[in-house]
Amino acid sequence: MSTEPSDPKRKPLLTRLGPGLITGAADDDPGGIATHSQVGAQFGLGLIWMPVLAYPLMTAIQAICARIGRVTGEGLAANMAHVLPRWLVHVIVGLLLVANTVNIGANLAAMGAAAKLLLGWGEIGFAIAFAAASLLLQVFLPYHRYVHVLKWLTMSLFAYVAVVFTVAIDWAEVARAVFLPQLTLSRETLIAIVAVFGTTISPYMFFWQSAEEVEDEKLSDDGSLLDHPDKAPVELNRITWDTLLGMGFSTLISFFIVLTTAVTLNAQGITDIASSADAARALRPIAGEFAFLLFSLGIIGTGLLALPVLAGSAAYAVGELRGWRTGLEHRPENARAFYGVIALSFGFGLLMLFLPIDPIKALFWSAVLNGLIAVPLMIATMLVVSSRRHLGAFVAPIGLRIMGWLATAVMAGAALLMFIL
Repeated sequence: MSTEPSDPKRKPLLTRLGPGLITGAADDDPGGIATHSQVGAQFGLGLIWMPVLAYPLMTAIQAICARIGRVTGEGLAANMAHVLPRWLVHVIVGLLLVANTVNIGANLAAMGAAAKLLLGWGEIGFAIAFAAASLLLQVFLPYHRYVHVLKWLTMSLFAYVAVVFTVAIDWAEVARAVFLPQLTLSRETLIAIVAVFGTTISPYMFFWQSAEEVEDEKLSDDGSLLDHPDKAPVELNRITWDTLLGMGFSTLISFFIVLTTAVTLNAQGITDIASSADAARALRPIAGEFAFLLFSLGIIGTGLLALPVLAGSAAYAVGELRGWRTGLEHRPENARAFYGVIALSFGFGLLMLFLPIDPIKALFWSAVLNGLIAVPLMIATMLVVSSRRHLGAFVAPIGLRIMGWLATAVMAGAALLMFIL
């Protein structure tokens, strides 16, 4: 029997996946489900090419964020402070905290509504229970164990793949809609395009994936790539595949949600969906009980995956900027401020359930905030990843930088359109 130490190059790829896979899956939260359901219901197959178009853009910017974290050993907020005025970074992180908290509240409302659809009671009670369970797991389960919980929760997204196979689909027509789209530029179409980009390329994902690369580096005691450049080939290759597969998973699920609602709701003349729970409710008489069950359970599963990413990304950003001890591997008593931000995010998110705030309007305004935050954040991120002063020999290759700037330009255009419309 060989007694050689294990070589990370020989580990199966799936065992090395983590930050990219979890980040991509968390992108399909209940708010994202509602957006893609509305696109499918309103436009049928007319915009089914949108997730496919967004895939390379979201992959590029997420790979860049992951690269920055792994190379420097610091999260995105700490790196942003190197290239932007500190006051501006504080403003961006403050807006992120607000947007994430609003998203948490809207997601909890959607999860409670889905539980009520399934059981007929307990909407507020289930929302509180979901928040409490997620908070307790984040606080008391160390990162090296909690990350496995999050990986298993990504499986809940397969519910939306399964739903597709409960209905009849003309796949030739789907292929034509993807590769030969017939685009009619109207105000409604432009709003839908802005909404899809807004829910796909979200600031909380940037902070989370970068921070989890730092968590993994500390957990394995590998050190940053600036300090240990010999590890770069293996680690950068892992980041590439982790991000490609994670964002590919996210794109696949978004595609299937649009497809499901297009061939069921739109085909039956149902073109207005206000929430993910509305989509599940409307599916019931059309696609059957099993499709309804899968769609509803998917809302709860994706919500449980997205909640820690939303709360955690805000806590990482605030903690890095303030110089706190951050990380889900720390015990609560050793990182009180970090966990305090997470707890406050859940507390204010739950408070939204008792305020006269329309959760759909809340999601809209959080999307507006995300659009505002994304542009300066992406510009700062691109400046960091292109700077030899910060990354040395590990600046992003030219192809990745081109795609990153293209994604930044697309988000700037989306933010501008959001105001115009």
